[in-house]
Order: sequence, then structure tokens, then C-alpha cells
Amino acid sequence: MIPRPDLLDARSPAGLEVFQLTTEEAVPSAHVYMEAQIFTLDSKRFLLHRSAHPHGSDKHDPEHRYLLCDVASGELTPVTDEIGTTAPSVAPDGQYFYYFINETETNDGRLTLKRRNIDGANPETIMVVDKALPGTSFRPSQIYPLSTISSDGQRIAVSAFFGDGATRGSWGLMVFDVPSATVNLVIHGPSWCNMHPQYSRSLDPIQKHDILIQENHANSCDVKGDFEILAGGLGADIHVIRDDGMNFRDMPWGRDGNEYCQGHQCWRGRSDWAITSTNTKSVNEAQLIESKAVTHVDHDGLSTPGSLRNDLSREFDKPDFYHFATDIEGRYFITDSGPLDQRGALYFARLGEAGSEPLRDMTYLLSPRSSWQKTTHIHPFLSPDGATAFFNSDESGILQAYMIRGLPKG
Repeated sequence: MIPRPDLLDARSPAGLEVFQLTTEEAVPSAHVYMEAQIFTLDSKRFLLHRSAHPHGSDKHDPEHRYLLCDVASGELTPVTDEIGTTAPSVAPDGQYFYYFINETETNDGRLTLKRRNIDGANPETIMVVDKALPGTSFRPSQIYPLSTISSDGQRIAVSAFFGDGATRGSWGLMVFDVPSATVNLVIHGPSWCNMHPQYSRSLDPIQKHDILIQENHANSCDVKGDFEILAGGLGADIHVIRDDGMNFRDMPWGRDGNEYCQGHQCWRGRSDWAITSTNTKSVNEAQLIESKAVTHVDHDGLSTPGSLRNDLSREFDKPDFYHFATDIEGRYFITDSGPLDQRGALYFARLGEAGSEPLRDMTYLLSPRSSWQKTTHIHPFLSPDGATAFFNSDESGILQAYMIRGLPKG
């Protein structure tokens, strides 16, 4: 890794250090999407990838690799070598990581769930999906580039398109049971095209089955699952579902004609609170709202009866926040601001009492100097212990992955 003190400025706090982790001049590299579970819980190692961008990779790219990064040294070690590798999740015990080999086509091909030791050794096939899922007449394609793993490491969820290539299909969420090597489709329909599935990190025996999912109403795809209309924030709402397809609930965000979800959300550490970023039309703001799931009535967003909402960004004159993440305990928070703030800036804060307090001690860190194109999104996130931060930038002329040490935790 290369020290990059030149990325700091007069506003950066004393003691902050920045390092460029990836350095290839001809191959772009990036962190995996910031909501993915790609860290060992001891915060010492995590996965990132080369020949990729912040939203995924090309399944046909022979140059794509997942890399294991040692946080202390910055050493990068390739841990996958198969074409079509996607959607990694690190097991909670840090011993293994899981991933998929995507060789699917519409109503054809196969999807393989694999596991390796965290250092890339001992590849093992858990199961292969090459026929219709149980209880259905269709099989997956267009595999979503993010998977999510339960806090006990027993189940992995990933979304995909399901269609026969002749009629309009649907999108759905598959839940793989690792010990039994079985898979079930727990929800599907045309509006589940951009699901962002995220297992609860809770260790509670009930909550550990919850998955945060995104719905995009009015989405339209052709018979192969390619987008005709990708409904954006105005069509988005967020839900929670059990991994058996039961207990469907609503997050009280957006859908009132003024507030709408950007499509970025995450659990607040191991708690049953979740955080989203919203935009409002009445005033041009991008707010951070935390809430708990409530009983599903209709797709009414913030108007859902029994709503619990806390505006984390309410002490800012003009909040303009987009991507974000917390540590595993839900104590610390990192976010980027919009492109009008020095082409994007990073801020670090403390989370107060869930449900009542706003963000505290919000501190500017630096400007990543990203061009802010979709393929160069900053996507900041924290190590589980909240001691180290990570982001993407193309400030060097090509996308690279970066790390920050010395955060002002107080």
C-alpha cells in the first residue's frame, strides 16, 4: 500500500492517515459494495476486488479476482481464480468465505455456491443450481452482485431474475441453507429487481432470520431480465422479511410524494434499527433517517401506521448525504456527501441513542476527489471495530481502493 498524505487538507483532523491499497495503473480495482459482509469480525482482514467497479464486475472478465487484504500491512492476496465469480460473503467466524460462480443465461446454465478458507485455500462446492428451483418452473439468471450471510453463518441469500426467455419473468430472493445444501425462493415478482438483500447482524434467535430488502415499484424488464424501466427513488420502498418468506414488514420511508428513498440502506450494527438515505422534493436535501420495521399494511412508506422514525441529520442546515455504513456495534458512522462538496467528501460521526438522538461529533475527514460517476462511487464503510475506514476514488485517473487510519473516535 502507498501512503497518500496528499489527500488530506487543512480541514482533516490531526493524526489521520490515508493509504492507497490497490496500485495497478491499467486495471481498475474497488471495494465491494459498502453493505456487503466482507470483513472478518476481528477487523484484521477483508475482501476487495480487481478488474471491477463499486457496483460489481463483468461475469465474463478473466481478469476479475477477489483479493484478501491484510489491514495491518496492506498486503493483497488473490483468493479466487474462476471466471464468473461474484457475490462474496465472509462467514461470521472468519474461517471461510462464500461466493457464487455465475454461468447462468436466461433459463439455462448453472449457478454454483462455493466456499474457500479465508486465505483462498481448499475450494469446495456447496451446491449447483442447474434446474428449476423447488416448487417453481424457472431457474435463476442475472445474478445480483451482492450476497448476504446470516449471523450464525448457516444461510446465504442472493437475488436473481427468473424467466423462460419467452414471457416476462420476475425477480426474486433465493435463500441457501449451507448445512443441507438446499435452496428456496422466498419472494419474487417484477418489482424486486434491485433488492440489496441484507441479513440482520443480530445474534437474537428470531432477528437473525430477518433480511432487509428493497422493492422498486413500476420496474419493467424484457423477457431476459434486461431493464426497460428501472424505477428509481420515487418507486422504491424498503421492507423486512424472514428468510422463510414469512412476516413481511415495512420500513417507514418515502412514498408520500415528497420523500423518496435513494436506495442506500443498512442495519445499524447488530440492532433491529436500520438507516436509509432519502431525498426530499419540497426542499432539496438528502437526509439520513433511522427506523424500525412495522407491520405491513400497504406500501405507504413514512405514512405506515405505527412508524418509528429518527432524523439523524436534523442538526445540519442542508444535509446532503448518500452512501454510509456503521461499525458492528452501531456506535460509529461514516458517510459521503454529495458531489457539490469538493466532488464528494467523507464525514465520520458517533451514533447516539437509537431512535432519539441525531448524529454526534460529525467530523470532516477528507475529499476523495472522485469524479462521482456511477462507476467511481466513493462508497465509504468501516471495519467491524470502527477503527478503520475505506473508500473508492478515481483521483489517480483510474479507480482504486483506499484505507483511512486514525479516525477521531474520541
